[in-house]
Amino acid sequence: MSLLSLFSVYLALGAFAGTLAGLFGIGGGLIIVPVLIFSFGLQGFSTEIAAHMAVGTSLATIVFTSLSSIRSHHKHGAIRWDIFRPMIFGIVVGAFIGAWTASLLSGPALELIIGIFVILVGFKMLLDVNPSPGRKLPGNMSLGAAGAGIGWASAIFGIGGGTLTVPYLSWCNVRMQQAVGTSAACGLPIAVAGALGNAWTGWQEPALPEYSLGFVYMPALIGIILTSVVFARVGANLAHRLNARVLKRIFALMLLLIGLRFLLT
Repeated sequence: MSLLSLFSVYLALGAFAGTLAGLFGIGGGLIIVPVLIFSFGLQGFSTEIAAHMAVGTSLATIVFTSLSSIRSHHKHGAIRWDIFRPMIFGIVVGAFIGAWTASLLSGPALELIIGIFVILVGFKMLLDVNPSPGRKLPGNMSLGAAGAGIGWASAIFGIGGGTLTVPYLSWCNVRMQQAVGTSAACGLPIAVAGALGNAWTGWQEPALPEYSLGFVYMPALIGIILTSVVFARVGANLAHRLNARVLKRIFALMLLLIGLRFLLT
């Protein structure tokens, strides 16, 4: 495929991921990473770097999409900055370590881990499993430690962390609207640190394709961010018109199929 044809694919992926993010309130990374792995495979990228490139590129897109999300949530007063501040240092350190951890894994091993994670998220959505508020909001040290764990895992999976941050904050008796808004704010340092970490760890990789900055593939990054932000608003509008429960189950089944695809290859 020509670079122009591939760029069209990335524009479509951004539109698809943005719409789903708006519909379900999840980060686009859950969709972007698997689709990029498949796309990079079709482009002939080495199986040793395809998953790493997908994770690094996904995190780089979240840097841009999270800015729009933060602005929207801040306007509605939904971000608990008193929670965000003690978490940010742990998030940044954890995301850097997560990028380094991912670089130590082989491509197939990273794909397997991503597949398992996608299946778990699919089951969580299908069964609507959420932790009940069961504890008070911990102190700053504990919040920082939680941020480190969330940042570490998010940088490995190529996500903004909402899948992990929202349940954690809800468990700590943070109101759902504020948990979602605070999670959106946490997504920015996760994405910045994770993207920079992946650019750094992949810088000397000999199998990198053209137009790459380490494990960040620039044509995919540009194509996705051009459409994802706009279509996130489209998805948010559709969410108010369509049957959310049915859509959520369909999306959960799609995640299960994607995860199984990783496990069976």
